[in-house]
Amino acid sequence: MKILVVGAGATGGYFGALLARAGEDVTFLVRPARAAALRERGLRVVGRDGEWTVEPRLVTAGELREPYDLVLLSVKSTGLDRAIEDVAPAVGPDTAVVPLLNGLAHIDVLNARFGARAVLGGVAKVVTTLDDAGDIRRLAPLAHLAFGEQDVPAGTVSARVGRIREVLEGAGIDAPVPADVLTAMWHKWVFITTFGAVTSLMRGTVGEVYDAEGGPALGPAVLDEAAAVAAAAGHPVPEEERAATLAVVSAPGSPMVPSLYRDLVAGRPTEVEHLFGDLTARARALGVATPLLDLATLHLRVHQRRAADA
Repeated sequence: MKILVVGAGATGGYFGALLARAGEDVTFLVRPARAAALRERGLRVVGRDGEWTVEPRLVTAGELREPYDLVLLSVKSTGLDRAIEDVAPAVGPDTAVVPLLNGLAHIDVLNARFGARAVLGGVAKVVTTLDDAGDIRRLAPLAHLAFGEQDVPAGTVSARVGRIREVLEGAGIDAPVPADVLTAMWHKWVFITTFGAVTSLMRGTVGEVYDAEGGPALGPAVLDEAAAVAAAAGHPVPEEERAATLAVVSAPGSPMVPSLYRDLVAGRPTEVEHLFGDLTARARALGVATPLLDLATLHLRVHQRRAADA
């Protein structure tokens, strides 16, 4: 199976590195500066459980000439439009595109460009970050990529999804096929916006927020809002998933923060519109009140304008 990984950052780079290490036919589509760094140092995974390096096969925009079997699209939402144009030559009639973005707005964009049949839903869960040297730093032993067809009967696994799952699992990636992948994407969206709102609103780690007077009430309140939007959209969050989210955002002393928070405190642009703007717009359309999520959205929009002007 010919695999193209779009981006070689903390998420796509990690999955791609696992696939390459397992001997799969993997190519990374990257920007010229990233390509130069990877050619010099290799694609390195460091941190938990030691250090290892793969020598990646690389292409840059304009060098793609033929379709791939699988495209893992791992970019920030702010770079989605450009990535779509860059990757278009690699998407043929039999290509499966699996986006690894959070939220749901990208699905409509990808469907419009490549057709709904080509686009699968995807939910990535890893605990990695890109360090100052450009290496992928693994912070926990999690490599989870749930994916599936957008519109198939519940519990059905198509032949191509079965083939992709076999390849991913052969590389050590947990690759379940949810009964409804769009529901799984909604549930991840609830988690990431709850996590992002708690930390970005208070400008602190989970533990710093929770340990402050009044802090323990914030996580459950934000989660209630996000879960109410999902339920109104037809994707209620099961109690066990609510409990798992609360365990993350209501942990005393926890140093955890999402990548959105890291971008915020570093003065970089964030995915505010893709994650928060879209969710709060859907909440209004569905008649769901989300005052805390609205406040988080406004806070991030103010930052976004400041970052754009910097």
